[in-house]
Amino acid sequence: MYEQVSHSLLNRILNDMKPDFHKRDLRHFYTRLGANFYAIHGLFDQLYGKLPDFEEYMLRLVEVLAKNYLERPAELQEIDIAREEDHNWFLHQQWVGMALYLDGFAGNLQGLKEKIPYFQELGINLVHIMPILKSPAGKSDGGYAVSDFREINKQAGTLEDIRELSEAFREHGILMTLDVVLNHTSNQHEWAEKTRQGDLQYQDYFFIFEDRNLPDMFEQTMPEVFPDTDPGNFTWDEHMQKWVMTVFHDYQWDLNYSNPKVFLEMLDIILFWANQGADIVRLDAVAFLWKELGTTCQNRPEAHLLLQLFKDCCQVTAPGLLFIAEAIVAPLEVIKYFGEDAVVAKECEIAYNATFMALLWEATATHNSKLLSLAIKSLPDKLERATWLNYIRSHDDIGFGFDDEDIRKAGYNPSEHRRFLTKYLTGEFEGSYAAGEPFAFNEKNGDARVSGTLASLAGLEYAVEQQDAQEVDFAIRRILLLHSLILSFGGIPLLYYGDEVGTFNDFSYLENENKADDTRWMHRPKLNWETLTRRDEPGTPEYTIFQELRKMIALRKEITAFADFNNRRLVDLENDHLFSFIRSNHPRFYRRTAESVFVIANFDRHPQAADLNALKEYGFGDSALLLDLVTGRSPHCFRKELILSPYQFCWLRNGSE
Repeated sequence: MYEQVSHSLLNRILNDMKPDFHKRDLRHFYTRLGANFYAIHGLFDQLYGKLPDFEEYMLRLVEVLAKNYLERPAELQEIDIAREEDHNWFLHQQWVGMALYLDGFAGNLQGLKEKIPYFQELGINLVHIMPILKSPAGKSDGGYAVSDFREINKQAGTLEDIRELSEAFREHGILMTLDVVLNHTSNQHEWAEKTRQGDLQYQDYFFIFEDRNLPDMFEQTMPEVFPDTDPGNFTWDEHMQKWVMTVFHDYQWDLNYSNPKVFLEMLDIILFWANQGADIVRLDAVAFLWKELGTTCQNRPEAHLLLQLFKDCCQVTAPGLLFIAEAIVAPLEVIKYFGEDAVVAKECEIAYNATFMALLWEATATHNSKLLSLAIKSLPDKLERATWLNYIRSHDDIGFGFDDEDIRKAGYNPSEHRRFLTKYLTGEFEGSYAAGEPFAFNEKNGDARVSGTLASLAGLEYAVEQQDAQEVDFAIRRILLLHSLILSFGGIPLLYYGDEVGTFNDFSYLENENKADDTRWMHRPKLNWETLTRRDEPGTPEYTIFQELRKMIALRKEITAFADFNNRRLVDLENDHLFSFIRSNHPRFYRRTAESVFVIANFDRHPQAADLNALKEYGFGDSALLLDLVTGRSPHCFRKELILSPYQFCWLRNGSE
C-alpha cells in the first residue's frame, strides 16, 4: 500500500514539474528516479513527513535532482554509466591516494595541475584537495568555515580552473576528491548575514536562542570538541543579542537539518561540485548533523537517515559520485556510516579508518601489537561495496578513541594508557624519540590529542638533530613499516603530503595570530620543492623514503589479493611484537587465481622471530618456498623460524602458487 502511495506521489510530482524539464532528454534520469524514489520518499517522510507542505518539498527535491542532471556534462554522464556497470570499481587495489593542502603543496589549482607528473612518479591516482571553498581571510578552521559553498578562494583559482584540473586528472587516470562541509557554515556566510538582519527564514537555517535556557539544557549532555580554545557549544552574537549553536568554533554556525530547506540547499551544493568534476566528496563532520535535546548530538539515527537520503538522491543524478564519511567517532559507531541493517553500503561508500590509524601509533609507542590485534578483531566486517581510507597522518590530530574494554583486555588501564600515549608521542616520556605537540587538552579529564608530522612523530627529526645514523635508520624503517600496513591492510591507502619525503614539523604557524593557538598547523606545511629534489639523491632520507614508497605502491597495484572484499584474516603468532594477517583473492571476483599474501610487521627495535610451524595451516610454513615481494628475495629463516630485523615488514608469497 505504501509503495502505491509513493508511486502516486511521484506521478503528481512529474505532472507538476516545470514544463522546461519535460522538453529535455531525461531518459536515464527517469529510470534512476523510478528505481530510487520509493527509498527517497520513505526517508524524506521519516525526516519531514509531519510538515504540512511535505509534498511541495518533495517536488522541490525532484526539481533539484532534475536541474543538476541536465547541467551534468556529457563526459561525466558517461562515467556514471560505466561505474554503474562496474559498481565495485573503487574496491580494486590500484587506487592510492594523497591528501594535501593546496597552498602548501602547489600554491593554486594551476600549480596543482603542473604537479601531475609528480603524482605519476610516486603512483598517486586519487588526490584529496583539502577545502578550497571561499572562507574568511582570518579564522577559517583551515577552510572548514565556508562563507560561500559555490565559490572557491581567489588564492586557489577559479571555477574554470577546477574544471580544467578535473579534466586533466581524468586524462591521467586520477580521481579528484573535494570537501563539502555539511554541518556548519562560517558566521560570514550569506545565510548567517541574513539571519543577523532579522530574516526569519534564514534564522531557521541555524539554532538561534533568545536566552540560555535551551543552550544550558543542551550543554548538560553535549561534549566539547575543542575544550581548550572553544569551550562550550554556544556563542553569543552581539549584533542579534542572541545565542547561536557553534559546536566546533565560535565562528562556525551549526546548520539545522530539521528544516528541509537546509537539506535541499546542501543536496544542491553536493551535486554542484559533482558537476564540476569531483569523483568523490568528503562529507565533513557527518556525526554531528542532527541535534536532539538530551543527547550528545552525535551519531543520531536521523544523521544516518540524512546520509542515506543524500546518497539515494545522488544515485539519481550522479551515480558515479562516491561519499567519504568524515566521522572520527568510536570504532563501533564509525562502521555505521556505511549503513546499518544492510549488506551493501547505503550511506557512504568510504570512511576514514581512524581506529586503525590510532592503533598503529599505539603499537609504535608500545613496540607491540596486543591492542592493535585485539581492537581489529573486535570490529565487525564492513559492508559490501564499501571500503576504508587507511592513513597514518592527516591534516587533523591523533586521538586515541579505542574501546576501553579492548584496552583492558590488552592489560592496560584506559585513562593511564591514553596519557602514556600522549606523553610518548609528545616526547615527554623517557626514551621517546617522538616530537609531537599536545592538542585540545581537556583540563576537566586530562585528555589530549597529538599533533605532528609523520617523520617528526616517528623519530626522524630527533635522529637528524642528534646526528645519530642508527636512529635515522630506525626512524626511516618505522615510516616505511607504517606505510606498508596501510598499503596492504585492505582499503584505499591515503598518504599525507610531505610524508613521502619525511617532512618535519613546521613551526612558522606561531607567527600567525589566527593559527598560533592551534598546534595542528605544525603538520600543515608549505613544501619546499627544492628540498624535494633530494628524493633523487641517494643517501638522503628523502631518497630512501620516496623510492621505497614508490616501489611499494607499484607492487600493491599488481597484487589482486590487496583488493578490498573483506578478504583479510588476522594471524596470531604468539609474539606480541609482531602483527600479521593474510590477504587472499576473493573467489567471487578473482576466480582464475588463488593468490594469497602473508603480511608481517615487527614493531620492535630488536629482531623478532615467528614460528613457521604456526603458519603451516595457512600455506606459509615451508621456508624454502617463501618469497618476500617487497625485496624480491627469500626472507631470513633459521631453524623453522622467520627472523625479522628491527621494524622489518614482509609481504610473503608462497612460491608454489
